[in-house]
Amino acid sequence: MKLLIIEDSETLRRSLVVGLNHLGFTIDETGDGQEALSLATHHDYDLIILDLMLPNVSGLDILRALRKQKKQTRVLILSAKTKTEERVEGLMLGADDYLTKPFSFEELHARILTLMRRGSLDQVDHNLVVDDFRLNQQDKTFYYAEQCIELTPNEYKILHCLFSAPNRVVSVEQISEAVVGNFDYLSKNTIEAHISSIRKKVRDAQGSLPLKNKRGFGYVMEKVS
Repeated sequence: MKLLIIEDSETLRRSLVVGLNHLGFTIDETGDGQEALSLATHHDYDLIILDLMLPNVSGLDILRALRKQKKQTRVLILSAKTKTEERVEGLMLGADDYLTKPFSFEELHARILTLMRRGSLDQVDHNLVVDDFRLNQQDKTFYYAEQCIELTPNEYKILHCLFSAPNRVVSVEQISEAVVGNFDYLSKNTIEAHISSIRKKVRDAQGSLPLKNKRGFGYVMEKVS
C-alpha cells in the first residue's frame, strides 16, 4: 500500500515515515506544498495524509486540485486546526477523514486501515506482477503461479521495493530505506541473507526468481512480459 505524507514539520513527518514504513507501507513524503501538489496530481497513491498549513501551496488547495482531476485517492487531513468549520470545510472539499493534532500513532494507523477497508470507487488493482509472480499490496501476500509463498515482513518489504521498479537497478541503499526507513540501516550482508531466503522459498515452490545482482550497483527484477 503506497502512501503520500504531506507534512511541513520535518520531525513529525520523519516519525510518521519510520512508523508507517515499519508497518509495511511504501511512503513518499514532502513538506513543501508545491512539491506535494505535483506528487499528488501526477502519481497514484492508496492514501494521502495531508497537513493543511504548508509553504507555497495550502493543503486545501491541493485537495481541491485532486478532486478537480476526479482522483479518487483517499485523503486523511492531519491538522492543528480544531474549529468545527475548518473540519467541515476540509470534509466538504472531499477529504475522507480529519484527525487533529496532537494525536496517537495508534489512532492514525487505525484510521488508515478503516479508510482502506472502505474499498476504492475505481477498483484499484493492488497486485504487483512480474511474469508468474504476484505481490498483493493489500493483504501482503506473495504468489508464484497462484501458489502462496510465506514471507517475513522484511522479505515482503524487499520484494515490494523490487517489484515496484521492474527492469530498473535498485541500490542496496534504496532497499535498506524501504525496509527500515531513513533512521536506520540494513547492511548489504543482511539484505543478501533475506534475498537468499526468498530465493530458496521460491525454489521450494518449483520457481526461479528473475532477480539479477548487478555487482557494485544493486539488484534488478527482470520482467519479461
